[in-house]
Amino acid sequence: GGQRPAGPDCGRCRCKAPLVPITKESHPLYNRIRTGQVPNCAIPCYQPYFTQDEKTFATFWIGLWSILCFLSTSTTVATFLIDMERFKYPERPIIFLSTCYLFVSMGYIVRLVAGHASVACNPEHHHVHYETTGPALCTVVFLLLYFFGMASSIWWVILSLTWFLAAGMKWGNEAIAGYAQYFHLAAWLIPSAKSIAVLALSSVDGDPVAGVCYVGNQSLENLRGFVLAPLVVYLFTGSLFLLAGFVSLFRIRSVIKQGGTKTDKLEKLMIRIGIFTVLYTVPATIVIACYIYEQHNREAWERAQNCSCPGDPQRPKPDYAVFMLKYFMCLVVGITSGVWIWSGKTLESWRRFTARCC
Repeated sequence: GGQRPAGPDCGRCRCKAPLVPITKESHPLYNRIRTGQVPNCAIPCYQPYFTQDEKTFATFWIGLWSILCFLSTSTTVATFLIDMERFKYPERPIIFLSTCYLFVSMGYIVRLVAGHASVACNPEHHHVHYETTGPALCTVVFLLLYFFGMASSIWWVILSLTWFLAAGMKWGNEAIAGYAQYFHLAAWLIPSAKSIAVLALSSVDGDPVAGVCYVGNQSLENLRGFVLAPLVVYLFTGSLFLLAGFVSLFRIRSVIKQGGTKTDKLEKLMIRIGIFTVLYTVPATIVIACYIYEQHNREAWERAQNCSCPGDPQRPKPDYAVFMLKYFMCLVVGITSGVWIWSGKTLESWRRFTARCC
């Protein structure tokens, strides 16, 4: 009659299946973790909120986009290697951005080859990894995803900065290239420091949905500190440079038009910047929104799993589509970075290269 079902466990919080209770004091996580207000309760190897069909589709979905990302970025990087002189500053950061996504896609492909349980789970206790720096496969996947993922965000900030210097400050290619060593220092040193900090604090953990190792999958503090905060800072900083660059470009365009000079090349440049800006900022914003959704609701999902009555219609659970959208958006920038090389010049570069080789 619409009333809540009653039972001996109704309203009581305890570690309910499929969550994994930790009962032995010899367990390395004994008295160190809690899930949904219940101490010594661990998330199982596979996400307990989704059906078997949804878990199978998640593997296919992530595998599909990671392979497409790998193909697109490897083509971009190969094109750069055979014709380095073509890609000068301010557009060269796109190549390094693409290189980062090449390694991110490799992280997901390692998981695809090795399997969900081999990467993200503790085989002895059948739960995901918590507060770990190993085993080796888990650490390798974490470094590929986290280090290169954060480096790609910094390369995007550098790209927007170089556009601003070229468009707003009217710097030439050589002047911008003179600061290349500082760009590389920032892009590789900052993610290195953060990755070392995560490993030193043993904050790597397993993702029960994607089957990878990352940081912040089980700890909300780590998610906010190591993932969400840096992504927001990078997106905000890069957007400021891009906005300033666009304002300057439009101002230059109006000045040139008043002088009666043709602006075809400049307009093409602006269109290409605009396309690539949207291709990065939209996915980056959606990924941040997905992480905010997750960190805001995760405790409620865990509480509902452990504390609610069986069959309770008010029981909150995660939205499957949000998680699938997050993984897609984490890889789509790598796929779209190939847009930059889709031109007749690329075909000409490869034709010359094959002529030299053959």
